[in-house]
Amino acid sequence: MRIITTVREMREAAAEAYASGSRIAFVPTMGYLHEGHLSLVDAARAHADVVVMSIFVNPLQFAPTEDLARYPRDIEGDSCKAEGRGVDVLFLPSEKEIYPQEQRITLNPGALATRWDGEVRPGHFSGVLTVVLKLLNVVRPHVLHLGQKDMQQALLVRAMCEDLDVGTEVRIEPTVRDADGLALSSRNSYLSAEDRDMALAIPRSLQAIRAAFAQPGKKETETLLSRGEEVLSSEPGVKVDYLALVNPATLEPREGRALDGDIALVAARVGGTRLIDNIVL
Repeated sequence: MRIITTVREMREAAAEAYASGSRIAFVPTMGYLHEGHLSLVDAARAHADVVVMSIFVNPLQFAPTEDLARYPRDIEGDSCKAEGRGVDVLFLPSEKEIYPQEQRITLNPGALATRWDGEVRPGHFSGVLTVVLKLLNVVRPHVLHLGQKDMQQALLVRAMCEDLDVGTEVRIEPTVRDADGLALSSRNSYLSAEDRDMALAIPRSLQAIRAAFAQPGKKETETLLSRGEEVLSSEPGVKVDYLALVNPATLEPREGRALDGDIALVAARVGGTRLIDNIVL
């Protein structure tokens, strides 16, 4: 595995891949790798000749009150995991490499970011899209692999690539879960054993919605959401930011009856940790 730390060298490596006719797949991460990240490497390997993974904790997407300083980091361990899974190029830029000067221009994520995490975390998606576009301009991948767990983020990145003619295919890969059902996340490391038990109400609420949707008869969103809310309310230690059923094209709340392909989104805080999850009906 080749480790690259500068934008210049990463551009050169991408140019070499293009010159040889190789197809590049890209997996951007903030590190503290788990099986969810590594499953994206597996998917990338199936669609490309060269797999590039980046690890960069992007300060632009953290508000001053959020967990940038304590976000978990383990570059040595991550490097071993990436190499063991077959990453060809590991891009480890410093903050100065990505932001050599104060960022003067950032992206406006538009209407897709007005609700849900965009409302709870103002400015977050502007920071996400800005850094992803910068990374795409450096790595120049043919295909980008993102995880479904961050569904709103993934759909925003796909919209950005389409609307700005980036020319990169965006593939959204299934969420990977632990045996107990909790979606894998680097922030799970913050959870105490008691917190984790409470956090299991999050995937259970989504499964309750899915089970209700699978039953014959009317599938009114109000009825489906009430099933999920019942599960979440059974754990008083789970503080819900939102639980919603949304249209996958617009991310607006689905009115009336839920349809195949609609997305159930949930975000909640357990102890001091904020977790997100979703399922596609």
